[in-house]
Amino acid sequence: MSEHFFAPCPRGLEALLVEDIEAAGAADVRQVPGGAQFSGSWETCYRVNLESRIASRVLWRVAGGAYKSEDDVFRLALAVDWPALFAVERSLRVYVTAVKSPLKSLEFITLRVKDAVCDRFRDTCGIRPNVNTARPDIRPHLFLTADTATLYLDTSGEPLWARGHKIAKVEAPVKENLAAGILRLIGWQPGTPLYDPMCGSGTFLIEAAQMSLGDAPGLSREPGEFGFERLSNFDAALWNRLCRAAAARRETSPPALPIWGSDIAPDAVARARQNLTYSGLDELVKVTQRDILELSAPAGVAAGVLIANPPYGERLGELDQLAAFYPRLGDALKRNFAGWQCWFFSGDPALPKLIRLQARRRIPLYNGALDCRLYLFPMVAGGNR
Repeated sequence: MSEHFFAPCPRGLEALLVEDIEAAGAADVRQVPGGAQFSGSWETCYRVNLESRIASRVLWRVAGGAYKSEDDVFRLALAVDWPALFAVERSLRVYVTAVKSPLKSLEFITLRVKDAVCDRFRDTCGIRPNVNTARPDIRPHLFLTADTATLYLDTSGEPLWARGHKIAKVEAPVKENLAAGILRLIGWQPGTPLYDPMCGSGTFLIEAAQMSLGDAPGLSREPGEFGFERLSNFDAALWNRLCRAAAARRETSPPALPIWGSDIAPDAVARARQNLTYSGLDELVKVTQRDILELSAPAGVAAGVLIANPPYGERLGELDQLAAFYPRLGDALKRNFAGWQCWFFSGDPALPKLIRLQARRRIPLYNGALDCRLYLFPMVAGGNR
């Protein structure tokens, strides 16, 4: 039986998400701003959760219809046979997203949907499920447009970019699915030398290493962490078969990978190393403490891909510092990374002008709500004209 799903993703990565969903065997895949709709079996749903590096989560459509008021939405939610979908012992939290909705209070409609779910359980079972706003077992999602309401159940649990393989974080990281999407957008392929000279907690390094090993991102999660594992229709045998097949595809004894990282901050280097160790990748990826302005390409590597998420300031002092830093960065790249394709992901529109290099490409992306660009600066050996 075919079900209907919606998978959100970072804006700018929708086409890559469609590729992932189609590879999982979905039908009727339709790209929309911020995600993709698709139809498929529960095997398709499980596979997108397990194998997609781009999806933020996978939502299962359980009801939908027109509405004009909060009461219309309440009746839509009350009509869903929630006790048939999950057990009353499961805790829940309702999430609401709206685009051009006429309803005045999303907080109030969130409570109304929660009441409808709980009332349906009380009418059927005599008791109501508990609410857990921190780590709920079940996550109903309501999406409102100007005149339609759609109810989903989250099959992912925690967002899929939370792979489960990072225990040490730094401030304002690029999320894992955005990092994976950036690597695909710039055309990087496993086996191509890759260097992140501002590696932070190691997000780009870990994503690239796992792509090199053919490692399905969902395998890093502990049993029971996916939302679909808490639904009444969970097919444990099917899920175990898919996990075994994904594990069998992983390269188990690879040589050291041509992937390097560095950072000027010793704390960031320590955290990146800790995350690589936790992921079982510490012997495959080398991380050192280095200043990007004094950094040279790895010995014997004439060409490769450099990817970095440099700082971009919002306060006047930071802007003054960056205005002095970026020209020196451009000079250092021309001097030390001739022959490399240098990509920078930044929310600073002045970066190309400040770095004093001609950007060959500008790819629009979003980091959350922040409008960013992915800039390509080819470092041509022997000159930069």
